[in-house]
Order: sequence, then C-alpha cells, then structure tokens
Amino acid sequence: MQDYSAKRVFGLDLLRALAILLVVFSSLYFLVSNTQGLVAQLISISGIIGIEIFFVLSGYLLGRKFYYLFLNKDFSFKSISKFWIHRWFRVLPNYYLALFINIGLALYLGLKLPSDTWQYFLFIQNFSWSLDSAFFFESWSISIGEFAVLLGPLLLYLLMLLKLNIEKSKLFLGITLAIIFIGICTKWIYSSQDEVKTMISWSSNLKTVVVYRIDAVYYGVLAAYISIMRPLFWKKVKFYTFLIGLLLFYFLFVYVPAKYWFIETHTHFWNVLYLPLCSIIITLMLPLLSQLRTVYYIIDKPVRFISSIAYAIYVIHYSIMIGLLSQLIPTYNLPIFDRIVYGVVYLSGLILTGYIISRWFEKPIALLRNYGKG
Repeated sequence: MQDYSAKRVFGLDLLRALAILLVVFSSLYFLVSNTQGLVAQLISISGIIGIEIFFVLSGYLLGRKFYYLFLNKDFSFKSISKFWIHRWFRVLPNYYLALFINIGLALYLGLKLPSDTWQYFLFIQNFSWSLDSAFFFESWSISIGEFAVLLGPLLLYLLMLLKLNIEKSKLFLGITLAIIFIGICTKWIYSSQDEVKTMISWSSNLKTVVVYRIDAVYYGVLAAYISIMRPLFWKKVKFYTFLIGLLLFYFLFVYVPAKYWFIETHTHFWNVLYLPLCSIIITLMLPLLSQLRTVYYIIDKPVRFISSIAYAIYVIHYSIMIGLLSQLIPTYNLPIFDRIVYGVVYLSGLILTGYIISRWFEKPIALLRNYGKG
C-alpha cells in the first residue's frame, strides 16, 4: 500500500484522471456515431460530466489555497497578485501553446481563422456570447476558470478596502454564496429569454458562456470552505454525501433521459437546474474522495500519470488532435475495424503528445514560479 502525503491525495488524482478520460471519451463520439442506445447516451453525457469535474475540483483546490491566503494578516493586493501569477504559470503556457498550434494548423491547412481570434488571447472569446466556430473549441472552459479565479479574490479585496466589521471567514463564505446565487439568477434570466429551445443552442449559448458558468467553480470553493471550517463534519458525512451524490447522478443522467425530459419540454430545468445539479453531484462526492489517501501502487501509478498530464491532454484533445486527424483521414466512410484502429492511434498519439508537453514544456515553466524564493 502507498500512503499519500498531505500534499497529494489519491482521491483527487482519481477525480482529475476520471475527468480527462470522460472528456476524451466524449471526443471520440464520431467513431461510434452510428451507435444507438446506451453506449451513445453515455458518450453524449460523459463530456459534460468531465468538464464539470474539472470546474469543481479546480474550485476546491484553489479555494483552500486562497482561503488561507485571505485569512493571513498580511493579505494585500500584492499577495493576490502572487496567487494569480502562481496560477498563470500553471495554466497560461499550455493554453497559449495550444492557441498558437491551432493558428498554425489553420494557416497550414488553408482554413480561415475566425474574425475574433484576438479574443482568445484575452480569454473573452466566450465571455457573454457563444464561440463563433470550432476553432480551439475546448478553450471555453479555460476562459470560465480564469475569470472565476479573478472574480472571487478581487471582490474580497475590494470588500477589505471598505474595512467592514465582519469576520474574514464570513466574508469569504458570503462572496462564495453570492457568486453561486448570481450564477443561478443569470441562468434564470437566460431561460426567460430563450426562444430557441434546442440542445445545440443550450450548449453554445449557455453551457459554454462565461457569465452563465462562473458559479460552477464556486461549488468547489464552497466545499473547500466547509472542509476547513468544519473538518469533523467533513469527515463524518463523507459516506452519506457520496451516496446522495450517486442518487442524484442516477436521477440526472439515467432517470431524466429515460423519462424524455428534454429541453423542448423542460426548458427551465435544463437552463436553470441541470448544470448546477452537475456541480452539486461532484461537490457531494468530494468529502470521501478528498480523504482517500491510501491505495495499492499498481492502481496509484497509472492514475497519477493520467492526472499529471490531464491538462496537457485537454488543450490538444479536440481541435488539434481530432481536427488534424479528421483532415488527414476522414472517418465517415471507414468500416468499424478501421474506426477502432483510428481510435487507438488517436488515443496513443494523444497520450504521447500530452506527456511530451507536460514533461518538457509545462513542468519546466511551472518550476519558474518558485524562482527567486528563498
């Protein structure tokens, strides 16, 4: 058995690895596009689950770090800036690498770049509007994550300038709950104005738009707050919350499709409740998974490996890897065996490329954030 240190938690590595596997599984949908029934249904929802896991997990990890930073007596804009820079050293290099590769591939293949390409450099390509094209499509979730990381700390800093006679822990909780509440309100406003009730419109105009989705990260931040402020409660309820999460999972991803609760007939449910319920399900599973620290080495090693290259895989898995392969070898006329081979080649190339980016690009740059500390 391997005993994890406090810095590394197998359950969270498992969650991150599961998230990227679900996203990649979803991106392979075109290989089984003729499949009907349960397999096609599972593929169609796996990508949604994977991205929501990333949101909540990111919120939980960053929320714990920032909470301790916020409670420090030396809390200032300088400390927030260091927090952001630490985050950017982890996120921005891979993002911009993938962006430049996407631009290069588009020019090489003779494809027209979208008119809003400049917006991708500022993470505003999907701020309050949908993405115009499939160009670097997976970037939508990174934009949401970056604005979420900016919003909470900035609001807390501005409140501190007001010198309110309120405990810092209560301010942290208040801002977290306020962002979640406002996120639900924005979805309600969208739903009340939604005239095109289709899943395509829902995906492009709601699911992937920053102003409607920042709250997804803050369910994880709320979990971080509870784990710090109520540690005994966090430990005591881990099995109960996990069970409730499983029941909600069954309701949302089995019962709802089985009962044909589609957006055409249950518009407000899909627009207002569906995505928050996804976040709540993952949040309910965090107490158990965040305390899962011991595991057999044979299980630990592959999980840790996939977890460590998850972000590198994510930024290239769709627009670069599938985009390039589909240009070189279209799949619509391929027989089933050739599609399987195609999928194996895609997955092998994806893991290898993700490892190369992580090992020789992402990690060396991330180490620079500690340069000068001493």
